[in-house]
Parts: sequence; C-alpha cells; structure tokens
Amino acid sequence: MSLTHQIALSLIKGVGPMLAKNLLFHFGSAEAVFAASKQEIKQVEGIGEKTAHAILATNALALAEKQLEFIQKHNIKVLFYRDEAYPKRLRNCYDAPLLLYYKGTADLNHRRIVSVVGTRNATAYGKQLCKQLIAALLPYDVLVVSGLALGIDAAAHKESLAQGLPTVGVLAHGLDRIYPAIHQELTQKMARQGGLLTEFLPGTNPDRENFPKRNRIIAGISDVTIVVEASIKGGALITAELANSYNRDVYAFPGRTSDEFSEGCNFLIKTNRAGLINHPRDLIYYLGWDDEPVAKKEIQMPIPLNKEEQVVMELLREGPMSTDELAIQSDTPQSKLAMVLLTLEMQGILISLPGKIYKLA
Repeated sequence: MSLTHQIALSLIKGVGPMLAKNLLFHFGSAEAVFAASKQEIKQVEGIGEKTAHAILATNALALAEKQLEFIQKHNIKVLFYRDEAYPKRLRNCYDAPLLLYYKGTADLNHRRIVSVVGTRNATAYGKQLCKQLIAALLPYDVLVVSGLALGIDAAAHKESLAQGLPTVGVLAHGLDRIYPAIHQELTQKMARQGGLLTEFLPGTNPDRENFPKRNRIIAGISDVTIVVEASIKGGALITAELANSYNRDVYAFPGRTSDEFSEGCNFLIKTNRAGLINHPRDLIYYLGWDDEPVAKKEIQMPIPLNKEEQVVMELLREGPMSTDELAIQSDTPQSKLAMVLLTLEMQGILISLPGKIYKLA
C-alpha cells in the first residue's frame, strides 16, 4: 500500500479512525478510496453527501507528501493499523488510530505491557510508589508505558530507565517537538531504551483536546493500567475509564482520605473501577505472573469440541494467554470468545487466572 495515501486518509477532515477503517474495509486500500467516485463513496456505511464531498475535494494527498518528506528525513516509523508491528492490543480497540508514528527500539507488542499514570503534582509518596512498582516489575519482562507528563508519568519513565526496563512515552503532539520541554534529555534516553509514540503528525501542537486522545492509546496498548496518585479531576481518571471500556485491568494505590492527590485513586477503588493494591507485589499476584508455565500435555476430551474450541485449545498449548491475545490469534470476536472460554472452563479443560489470563488445566 502507498504510505502517502495512508497518511492522506488520516488527514481528511470529518473522517476519523472508525470511518477511515470503514472506507478501507469497503474499498480494500487507501489508494482505492481516493480513486473512488462520489456514488461509490456514498455506499460506505456512515458516509453521507457532505463527507463524500470532503473526500473528493480534499488536498490531503499533497499534504501527506510534505509530511512524508519530514518522516523519512527523521527516521520516523509509520505503523498502519494492518501492519504486523502495529500494537495488537490497541488494534483490538474499536477507536484505535489508523496510523501511529514511532521513534524507538521497544517492541510495541511486548510480552507484558503496563501503563503507569497519575497526577502532574506527584508527592514524595507517589514517587516512592513508582520506584517500588518498577522494582517489583523488573523480574517479569515488562514494557512500561506512560504519557511523558510532569509528575507520576515522568517518575515512571525515569525509574524504568534507572532500573533497566524499556519505557514508551505516548505523546499528545507530533514527534517534531517535546512537551514539556524539560523532558528533552529524558526522551533522548527513552528513544534508546524504549520509545516515543503518537498518532499526531509532525507540526501538531500539544492542544488540550489531544490529551484525551493520547490517553486512549495509553489504555489500549497495555494489559493493565496502574493509577499511582490522582486527583478527582484529571487525565489519569480518564485513562482508567478508557481502560475499563476496553475490558482491561485497572488497579490503584489507595491514599489517606485527606490527601488531594489520592482522592481520585480512592474514588476508583470505592466505585469498583479499579482494584486495590497496597503493595506492588499485589499486582503480580492479581495478574498471575508468578505461575510457572505449564508443560504441554495431551488433554482427554470429555466431549467433542467444536472448531472454535479446538482453535483456542491449540493456542493455549503454547502457554497461558490473555483474552485479547486469544481473540486476535483465533480471529474470534470477544463476545463469542467469552462463551468458548466458559464452555472449556466448565469442562475442566482450561483454568482462568487473575488478569483475564487463561491456561490449560
């Protein structure tokens, strides 16, 4: 596929990620979208007269060619949502970006990915929790993701670098700048031991409306989101809410009732939006990461399995897997997969672990 056309498709006003995917599904490629007639475009679900006109009248291809020059000059990787390198966990989210722009060395499909988020006004308590959390994650081959903001985000990135874990910052602007500017040196280290990721083209400013969009990537790219410190209003609670909407695990550290920057964490726990972790080791227990991989073995089937059940069982022979991984590798919708997993669990063929992980019995 033409990278210019892929970028151009993301630049058409009024065509967001979901509508762009509808167009791609209908026409098969970005090139075919731009070659289509108005009548053909209007046949796509969600496309009306106004949007069809916008697609035909756009100068997005010319803009995309200019962007591509900058992208290639600065060795920025462009990840199209159908690419193998595109984060598979994020791809499974209904509103995943069409394109991602990336600079770094970390695998965005790392075995285990944990997002750490919190207030920009981190206290000594929050920073200490970050240090303890990263130390607890160190033996488990984890990629740490956060939003490069001041406070908890920066603490998570810095501790990851100091303790040898890869860490990726998700930006609310283009890769031609760093915000806040104080993190210039930090991001240079992250590019070597992790990376910088964004859905925004070079030239995009860190405008206020971009941060919630950034937060959905933080939530969607990860297995679990940890809220360290947060006030009742702020991006960390938005990220937690998004993670819940994607059926991802969310955990929070509690704080004293009088602490402003624990108020959000306490609210998440009180309303069952997040599980409570008193110590980082609690997270390891809940996610089942201390379980030894089970040896491959033959299962005596009490009753014949259907095709979907056989596919899931064969995947689990390779070792424990999350529901997201199973859905992607088996090409089974989450709603249907849930019934398959329940059936196999009731037959004693597999066991469910904390963290929405399944393994053979």
